[in-house]
Amino acid sequence: MNYFIFPDIDTTIYEASGSSNAGLDQILEVRKDMSTSGGNIRVSRILMKFDLNEVSKSIVNGTITNPKYYLNMYDANSQNLSTSQSLYAYPISGSWLEGQGTAHDDPITKEGASWKYRDGLTQKTFWSGSSGENEGGAWYTSSFGSQSFQYETSDMRMDVTPIVNKWLDGTHPNEGFIVKRSGSYENQDTNTDEGSTDRLGNFKFFSRQTHTIYPPKLEIEWFDTKWSTGSLSALSSTELEDLVFYMKSLRPEYKEKSKVKFRIVGRGRYPTKSYSNTSSEYLTAKYLPSGSVENIGGDGTYYSVRDTQTEDVIIPYGTGSMVSCDSTGNYFNLWMNGLQSERYYKFEFKVISGSNTVDETIQYYDDDFVFKVVR
Repeated sequence: MNYFIFPDIDTTIYEASGSSNAGLDQILEVRKDMSTSGGNIRVSRILMKFDLNEVSKSIVNGTITNPKYYLNMYDANSQNLSTSQSLYAYPISGSWLEGQGTAHDDPITKEGASWKYRDGLTQKTFWSGSSGENEGGAWYTSSFGSQSFQYETSDMRMDVTPIVNKWLDGTHPNEGFIVKRSGSYENQDTNTDEGSTDRLGNFKFFSRQTHTIYPPKLEIEWFDTKWSTGSLSALSSTELEDLVFYMKSLRPEYKEKSKVKFRIVGRGRYPTKSYSNTSSEYLTAKYLPSGSVENIGGDGTYYSVRDTQTEDVIIPYGTGSMVSCDSTGNYFNLWMNGLQSERYYKFEFKVISGSNTVDETIQYYDDDFVFKVVR
């Protein structure tokens, strides 16, 4: 399954602005600005925190097993990006306040996290050291995530599993992520992306304050497939070549906090008549191809969720989207509170059989399986 949670707090801290707060900005930035001569380098870094209490409870009670975690952020018109570079996420070491400022406030807002302070001008808590020896955030280096970017896209889906695991096992307290280019605390190492004279451009991502449908989110992905066919028979290779595929009892709307089991059916278009069986072959349930966690992308039946308006893929075919089976037929589970309410989505399906053989077939099914998530 794929499940999503949205950040409780986020902000950008700007080296050029010192003690200025930007907690209410709709845009998060990883900037690198410099003079025309290549000097006077100033960078920015993103801070972001998620509440993991419900995820932790679901792991303890066995609902979520062996998950992976991905930090998703969406491009908000990044500028002048170089053709190849990387961003890194580290666990922040210490608490911080989001604040209620923006980067364009005049006069500037000085309460809340900034390049200089964790909390603002009133408390004046330095990021590290009693005299503010290190500015620009503070983080642990024992675990991190990274993602390489090419020119054609700057959306981010970064694997941050090592960081989240250390939060959940108590190695580090969860104070959120800092997202940045490679560089030291105060951006003084000329051998890093932040400190070099290379012009790398400015990443811009939508923040949790955005009025778009692209706030950041933490994706939790785990293999929840169960397979018990009972007395059901498998669909034959002939039936799979010409398959009638449909969803049973798909409703037009689901409440945003629903946890739903969806039933799907596949059958041959022209079932073979059997005079020894009085039941209709059109009504006889058979099961679709199964898969395994060791062979994701091979044999199996997968679902995907797509936003109908933007065509963005919300849940891709993969580890968290393989169909299950019980004695009644095929099904999958979906938690609606990971999707944004008051939007329309649609299911798409992929059926793979005979993978890595000359008889491999890959079939796609998209028959307006549309639903809406409502408040």
